[in-house]
Amino acid sequence: MVDLITRDDVEVLEHTVADELTAVSEAWDWFENLVGLRGRRMFARVDEAAGTYTVCTPRKPADSFDLTVGVLPGGRYRRTVLEGEPPELYERVGPAMEELKASGPWDSSRPLVEFYRRHTVIELWVPV
Repeated sequence: MVDLITRDDVEVLEHTVADELTAVSEAWDWFENLVGLRGRRMFARVDEAAGTYTVCTPRKPADSFDLTVGVLPGGRYRRTVLEGEPPELYERVGPAMEELKASGPWDSSRPLVEFYRRHTVIELWVPV
């Protein structure tokens, strides 16, 4: 199912790497070990033009991590939801994002977003 959502900007702690499978996998492991998963919402921002992948989590007042502070941009997005078990679920992200981008016009000047709702549920957002 594809629907439209509108999101506000969110200040995030972030870590950016090259958009390459090995770098992305290492970034997730490092980031999750640093900030922890308990009580955290986890996102990824993909800048196709720059070739970067940014792992991020909303910043909390008590956070004291030595990480870059950035913004997960708000606005309108076309969204789909993937469900399944890792690692098969993660293998479906790229093809599903391509399908979502192909489903209509989108704003290529803004990043693509992955929202990891649970370890078995990922929302994919394409800016419109």
